[in-house]
Amino acid sequence: MTEKIYQKPWFWYLVALVIVALDQASKHAIEAAFEYGETKVFTSFFNFTLAYNPGAAFSFLAGAGGWQRWFFAVIAIAASVLLTVWIARCAQQKPHEAFALAFILGGALGNLYDRIVLGHVVDFIVVHYHDNYWPAFNLADSAITLGAAVLIIDMLFSKEKTANA
Repeated sequence: MTEKIYQKPWFWYLVALVIVALDQASKHAIEAAFEYGETKVFTSFFNFTLAYNPGAAFSFLAGAGGWQRWFFAVIAIAASVLLTVWIARCAQQKPHEAFALAFILGGALGNLYDRIVLGHVVDFIVVHYHDNYWPAFNLADSAITLGAAVLIIDMLFSKEKTANA
């Protein structure tokens, strides 16, 4: 059997690096174009607002005094190492899983860079319905969410799981 490019771990590491690059480019563009807190409305439910998150998801521990920066950085580093090994082990046989893990890895590394270098994560995408706002997020968060969704769907509906049931 001939291996295809998407069965090679390095391909998925490259995908993760592209996600990091797109995430960082979008954050730099927003920071260059917006003042902190500035909003640009696109639709009645979607806008860009430059925000900084020193905490984790949904600003968890945002006001904890600074220690959370390094705590979440260590968690992201450990998760990235785990994801790198997991991709190496599954790339050849499970490309959907490798896809999902690459997106999670890319998102984790994009936010890790912000956390270490800036001390906070740059967020700017805001979705809302009337006055009900979802917390601001970024492309790295979107990649993590997409990767997690694909991983869950793959685990629930893969042929391997169905065959073993």
